Amino acid sequence: MAAFSKYVTGKNSSIAGGILLVLYLLKRRRGTQKRNGKKGGSEVVQNEKDGKKDRAAVDKVFFGRIFQILRIMVPQFFSMETGYLALIAAMLVARTYCDVWMIQNGTMIESGIISRDSALFKKHFYSYIKVIPAIALVNNFLKLGIFELKLRFRERLTKNLYDQYLQGFTYYKMGNLDNRIANPDQLLTQDVEKFCNSVVDLYSNLSKPLLDICLYIYKLTTAIGAQGPTVMMTYLLVSGMFLTRMRRPMGKMTVTEQRYEGEYRFVNSRLITNSEEIAFYNGNEREKLTIHSTFKKLVDHLHKFIFFRFSMGFVDSMIAKYLATVVGYLVVSRPFLTPGHSRHLTSTHSELLEDYYQSGRMLLRLSQALGRIVLAGREMTRLSGFTSRITELMKVLKDLNSGKYVRTMVSQNEKDSDASQKLVLVPGSGNVINRDNIIKFDHTPLATPNGDVLIKDLSFEVSSGTNVLVCGPNGCGKSSLFRVLGELWPLFGGSLTKPERGKLFYVPQRPYMTLGSLRDQVIYPDTYEDQQRKGISDQVLKEYLDNVQLGHILDREGSWDCVQDWMDVLSGGEKQRMAMARLFYHKPQFAILDECTSAVSVDVEDFIYSHCRTVGITLFTVSHRKSLWKHHEFYLHMDGRGNYEFKPITEETVEFGS
Repeated sequence: MAAFSKYVTGKNSSIAGGILLVLYLLKRRRGTQKRNGKKGGSEVVQNEKDGKKDRAAVDKVFFGRIFQILRIMVPQFFSMETGYLALIAAMLVARTYCDVWMIQNGTMIESGIISRDSALFKKHFYSYIKVIPAIALVNNFLKLGIFELKLRFRERLTKNLYDQYLQGFTYYKMGNLDNRIANPDQLLTQDVEKFCNSVVDLYSNLSKPLLDICLYIYKLTTAIGAQGPTVMMTYLLVSGMFLTRMRRPMGKMTVTEQRYEGEYRFVNSRLITNSEEIAFYNGNEREKLTIHSTFKKLVDHLHKFIFFRFSMGFVDSMIAKYLATVVGYLVVSRPFLTPGHSRHLTSTHSELLEDYYQSGRMLLRLSQALGRIVLAGREMTRLSGFTSRITELMKVLKDLNSGKYVRTMVSQNEKDSDASQKLVLVPGSGNVINRDNIIKFDHTPLATPNGDVLIKDLSFEVSSGTNVLVCGPNGCGKSSLFRVLGELWPLFGGSLTKPERGKLFYVPQRPYMTLGSLRDQVIYPDTYEDQQRKGISDQVLKEYLDNVQLGHILDREGSWDCVQDWMDVLSGGEKQRMAMARLFYHKPQFAILDECTSAVSVDVEDFIYSHCRTVGITLFTVSHRKSLWKHHEFYLHMDGRGNYEFKPITEETVEFGS
């Protein structure tokens, strides 16, 4: 027992504990892979899909992705970004030389103290005081370059992504047609910021150790020979390969963390957006369950991630810091502890002390630099997670802007058992023809983006000056018709003849009030410069407000440039009338009025419809009011079972509504 106990030391126990922890992590990972392999059927397919989507590892794919994004953040060689990259590199070189000088100067200061040489001490002591401002300047120039580069990278990448996101109706399609990206706001804001910070941190954290390694290897090779640095570099290679293998799950865990963060943020913003409806339903307890459930998923994942980082932190510290220092001590001690070593055959005690101090510090710095290189692999693995999410967003944006989208489609075999009646739907297979003063659906299937057919063959034609009332039960396809007409949804066949987008205007039941002045509410989405270019004066805008009985708002606010939270300041009826004033300003060929006068009195409603006819705006109206039939020449009725009728309104027409 006594013979055994002499091996039970603190050092041996730590090494044994580290080995056991590594074996436990490897066994746990192998067990996870086996459990995943045992799942069968559709779950295997789903997991393979998720795995492909969440793939995040430091490999050839990662480097291809990172260079693709870097081409956006550094668009050309001569740019401010390149300048800041060069500034950071120059400051890192300067700081490395400062470190070497500090080691050599510090050695001479301590040598002067030990040898009681006052002149030597004063010479190097005053030299140290003189260079303090320069060293401080180098350090702060380095910080300036890093912070500026992070901001410029974020600016470049954010502008590029938003240019694609706000191109056409891409922002709508991402949330309503494509189901690959669940929380684009999370990706466009937080993930972009974290990605840019991670890239710049990795650049600075890799560049400095690499410079240190090159410089210290050169200095040490001339001082103690090439064997010591070679041993250190071999250790770097072996430990780096081992730790990279161990860190592989970190990339996927980062992707999962950001997805859960996005879901948690979404349920909170959803509560704020729908707070009034939830309050009327007394749904606070139900919403609390939803938020707690979503937050619990995030917390459970973060607990696992924290434990994994704790485990990997232990292994990293052992291998990249302490064992690297152990190897450094073994290498630097060899010339001193070998009695017949040629380096110190005639050295005095003072020379031995000075040589060991200088070489030892350099080798210690080399081992620390090697440790930082190994630990930088951890940052690179985490960066691979952000890179995976950003490139996924870029791919989806590119697909949507080229007319492609991915969505779970409704099985037509389930919807229609009769094979002869089966309709093959291909998104985007229809033909859109732009022509003024006409809207014509020619054998067009009316279907939702997921392939749910509402009407198999829709055909009708409306010319300018012919108002159409669209009616039918909820879910029959009224809103779907207008989304196809506005080119928000793809055509699944046939042809659609219509004016170009700017000549067709949509007025919803709950109009959108933009951030800005009172003028902005009337001319949206135009700007003040657009208004001036069109030659429309503020007096004309005042007439539009008077036409919808909103002139008092201008009198109350006192100026067109008054900025308010108009969603709260205006009542429901005022917002609907403001939307009609907006319609009069734009004067489109056709306007779609979707229950947009439900909170407006009948007399104001009559004036609005009469004025639209006067200024030549042809209307498609969705409404349940009988009082509006007299303002229309045709009606389009959908029964919700795939049938429709398009007929003129005559004295014999049975009007329905309230």
